[in-house]
Amino acid sequence: MLTSMVKEHHAKQSKRKQEQEVRRKEAIESSNELTQSLVDHLNVGVAQAYLNQKRLDAEAKQLHVGATNFAKQTHQWLQLIDNFSSALKELGDVENWARSIEGDMQVIQQSLELAYKASRAAQATTSSASTSAVASTSAAANPN
Repeated sequence: MLTSMVKEHHAKQSKRKQEQEVRRKEAIESSNELTQSLVDHLNVGVAQAYLNQKRLDAEAKQLHVGATNFAKQTHQWLQLIDNFSSALKELGDVENWARSIEGDMQVIQQSLELAYKASRAAQATTSSASTSAVASTSAAANPN
């Protein structure tokens, strides 16, 4: 009877150990599944963050290229405006030069007119003096 009780006790202990081993394996499997599930869940978030970062990097690069192009275009516009401003300044200088030349030409024209009129008056005076001298010499030579 004692041996049968010991055998029975050993059989129950062996059965309990087997059940415990099965439960331990199930617990390990469950914890592995939970860990894998948590890791997968975290990986989804990390993967999403990685994709977002990659997209942000691409957009930042495009923004940098656009800003560089805009800066170049702005520089070209500034050069164009500066050239235009210089051209307008030169036109103003040419206009002032033309006015100055025009004034000088008017002074020269007036001087030439005065000289011409004085010359004509002198010729007229000389001509009339010659004509009256010729007339008086002719009258003196011909007393008729």
